[in-house]
Amino acid sequence: MRENTTLTALRAGKSTIGGWISLGNTHAAEMLAHAGFDWLCIDLQHGLIDYTDLRNMLPAISTTGTMPFVRVTDNAPAEIMKVLDLGAMGVIVPLVNDRAEAERAVAACRYPPDGGRSFGPIRAALYGGRGYAAESNQQIACIAMIETRAGIDNIEEIAATPGLDALYVGPADLALSLGLPPQGDTDDPLHRSTCEALIEAAHARSLPIGCHAGSTAYALKRLEMGFDFAPLGSDASWLMGGASKAVADVRGALPETRESTGY
Repeated sequence: MRENTTLTALRAGKSTIGGWISLGNTHAAEMLAHAGFDWLCIDLQHGLIDYTDLRNMLPAISTTGTMPFVRVTDNAPAEIMKVLDLGAMGVIVPLVNDRAEAERAVAACRYPPDGGRSFGPIRAALYGGRGYAAESNQQIACIAMIETRAGIDNIEEIAATPGLDALYVGPADLALSLGLPPQGDTDDPLHRSTCEALIEAAHARSLPIGCHAGSTAYALKRLEMGFDFAPLGSDASWLMGGASKAVADVRGALPETRESTGY
């Protein structure tokens, strides 16, 4: 089966960098896949993307060696299984609050006897290649998001869940759970100390842990803090940032007033 190179790197203690996809554009997803990211995550939870978009975007990413991940809308086995059958090499599951919920996510990602995933990898077997049925339990990344007060309080039991491959911090929801404004890219001391405690709990179990970031600057901060993986931004932020800068650069270079040219 195709190797999940991102998962291999994380298991070896190496950092990985990714990108976040929230706009349902197949060509944009393919372009980002050619940019050299280790992984790209298609966001079904908050992104403007539906199943039809996903069905087209996963093959577009697969024109490269970039690993395609999907953040599902909920810890729902039917949805997790469906995106895996489409060829996702990993799922990021939001709002995981305790070990039972983590076990539920893991079970949806694993064929028996390791879990309860139903067999029918209609595209995944084609993309994954020969050996998918036998090897996918070891190659599919199951990643649980920690972003609630319950998730923080239960971090040690969540991190101890057999079969869980990594944790992922949702910093904006984490901020809300701490009584802070929902800002993900933040240097608030309470937010930082909470993240450090989550990193310590994950690494105590030799479990990789990532954190969402809205910019390259904050991705670097998160990685320097001890997180193992982070996105450098999103298609939406890069589009808006690039367009806004282009407009500002040109407006700043033009004189404030110009004499009439007579037409």
